[in-house]
Amino acid sequence: MSTLRLIPLGVGEAFTAHHYTSCLALGVDHDWMLIDCPHPVRKMLVEGSTAAGIPLDLDRISAVAVTHLHADHCCGLEDFGFYSFFALGRRARLLMHPEVSARVWSGLLAGGMELSQAQPCTPPVRKQLADYFELIDLDDAGPVTSGPFSIECRRTIHGVPTTAFRIQAGGRTLGFSADTAYDPTLIDWLAPADMIVHEATTMAYSGVHTPYEKLAALPADLHSRMRLTHLPDDFDAASSVIEPLRQGRCYEI
Repeated sequence: MSTLRLIPLGVGEAFTAHHYTSCLALGVDHDWMLIDCPHPVRKMLVEGSTAAGIPLDLDRISAVAVTHLHADHCCGLEDFGFYSFFALGRRARLLMHPEVSARVWSGLLAGGMELSQAQPCTPPVRKQLADYFELIDLDDAGPVTSGPFSIECRRTIHGVPTTAFRIQAGGRTLGFSADTAYDPTLIDWLAPADMIVHEATTMAYSGVHTPYEKLAALPADLHSRMRLTHLPDDFDAASSVIEPLRQGRCYEI
């Protein structure tokens, strides 16, 4: 049977000084996708996958599923799009809920990607999102398929439109909370997954993110299948009852 593998490329929160920010590589057989895409995505991918013993580069990534448009989750999309276009000769595939992607071009990417000037004396050519990216809409009404991956999404409680994921491949399922205030109904939605990756923070940011203490109070069965990410640099990993993800480690789900 195929093995679903997870390599954390970034596990830090937005203000981290010690880690890369949120990014996960998920693979089954020879197919790999990313969950979120911060900068510098190619460096993160090469470093993390090499440390995990499964060297990867962007040419091996079939798609990126983006949870939301905060920079610590998506500021590498320009790199991903340009590298795919110029170095790989193909469009980059994006998997996003329409509420998330509504401003991905006008509010994020157009400033750096819209105008392209090849020669000094020629006018710039105006580009569109579809020149660089193949955008596939995710649907909270049911799963969407990309290669061997089946992706379900659900809205979370956050400052901008944000979606959690359940991603199935190889007969196994990864649940990913994305950024969210603590939400017991989201925990219930993620609970059937074989591994649950949930963000955690300190009480200082509990209005926007999920306090570790709330997750620590959950039943032991969830703890055994849960891993923590999006962590502040001062998080006390040694005393945590839930295992924090480690950058550059390969997890079999």
